[in-house]
Amino acid sequence: MIGAGVPFDATPCLRLVAARRLRQLQAMDPAATQEALLLGLLRRAAGTRFGRDHGFADIGSVADFQRAVPLRRYEALHAEYLAPALSVLDGVVWPGRTPYLALTSGTTSGRTKHIPVSREMVRANRGAALDVLVWHLAAQPGARPFGGLSFMLGGSTALEEVAPGVRQGDLSGIATHEVPAFLRAWSWPPERVALMADWDAKLDALAREAPVGAIRALSGTPSWLLVLFERLAALHGCPPLPALELLIHGGVAWAPYRERIAPFLPPGCVTREVYPASEGFIAIADRGEGEGMRLCLDRGCFFEFVPVGELDSAAPTRHWAGTIETGVEYAVVVSSCAGLFGYVIGDTVRFLDRAPPRLLVTGRTSWMLSAFGEHLAGEEIEAALLAAAAQAGLRVAEYAVGPEFAGSRGRHRWCVETQAPAPADAARHLAALLDAALRAENDDYAAHRDGAQLAAPEVVLVPQGAFAAWMRAEGKLGGQHKVPRVVADPARFAAMAAALSDPGRAPRPS
Repeated sequence: MIGAGVPFDATPCLRLVAARRLRQLQAMDPAATQEALLLGLLRRAAGTRFGRDHGFADIGSVADFQRAVPLRRYEALHAEYLAPALSVLDGVVWPGRTPYLALTSGTTSGRTKHIPVSREMVRANRGAALDVLVWHLAAQPGARPFGGLSFMLGGSTALEEVAPGVRQGDLSGIATHEVPAFLRAWSWPPERVALMADWDAKLDALAREAPVGAIRALSGTPSWLLVLFERLAALHGCPPLPALELLIHGGVAWAPYRERIAPFLPPGCVTREVYPASEGFIAIADRGEGEGMRLCLDRGCFFEFVPVGELDSAAPTRHWAGTIETGVEYAVVVSSCAGLFGYVIGDTVRFLDRAPPRLLVTGRTSWMLSAFGEHLAGEEIEAALLAAAAQAGLRVAEYAVGPEFAGSRGRHRWCVETQAPAPADAARHLAALLDAALRAENDDYAAHRDGAQLAAPEVVLVPQGAFAAWMRAEGKLGGQHKVPRVVADPARFAAMAAALSDPGRAPRPS
């Protein structure tokens, strides 16, 4: 035994597997791999109700598929195929009974989605998790990830059985339930803690019981990783995980958390960004920070990319690995081994490279502020806020922005939580700097500010802890839940802003 219940260092075995997989990844032809994967998915699903409705048996190319299968968002897929079957998807979108439904709530609409997860998707996700370690070992040849424990910070792993052979719950719970038995000796936390539904109590238990000297890899959403590190440090000192060599993060932008998490990491610990979604594992950082993430070409998903401005047009251009261009903001569309076909997942990306496809996540399709014609994208919004805050000497902890109407004019209202108490005039100063940054970044914004449509933005500095209190009231504290950065619905944003401004008294948003 090498401590903390780890039977032995299995890294040498991993290196053998990783070396072979690395050769496969480096030799992969993006377009050929993706087209072959799509045609394989169509053959498997040809006998399903969805496959029969769309003539899968007669499709022989990417172009045929795009002509036969329209783009769909969740609402349309749910109404046409998922809702009539309730929880039992027997041959509806994928062969056989779908064993899992991943529950995920839209950050802007708040509606809970039930995303099918097949056994093939479970295996594909497991393979993508292996690829994370493949790229880690390629960059860090001396790394020993299996010389200790891998700690996945997720939501409750408790799954609800909603029909015979069908369970639903958090995607991290599905992943934990499907960890192969031979790998469980290298995984943490134990089931007793992983099943805890109360997020605060779970964090306390994780911090108190963590075998801090044995944890080599840690994965989670940056916002919740930060809270965990703070609690670990309060109990064990800093850095709280001295053997940590790999921090895997994803789900939200890394930039607002990078400097805040850095003091908790031991010397030599590296970070690696991943892009998982309930619909499939999309991309993994194969290079350094800021150099983009490499598209997962053979892990169960065929990807299409639609220019954001065309997404709601009658005949949007549907790019794929064979036709993508760099520098264009695309909406991501997935067809998967869980039975999603032409499915718009709601994320936006921009490619840095074509061969292999390497991308940056730029936001959500709904993370667009354009109530007054200003066309501000999520990436522009976040970049402007961080730049303005740095200029004002502030450090942003959390934020949300939405439109506010006042007679014939409107404005953007920003709810910002800072890491430390801010001076009395900080909100007004930050608003002016933010306005200037957005003017410089976006011509449409500048034109509407110079005209009569858009008034100067307002910044409200909310109490520290306000966002956590709001998430708790919404039942979205912890796990994969994320703060909605951009809320385009004025009524929903007004309710959220009221709650954030006075966490103790404001009503819960509907």
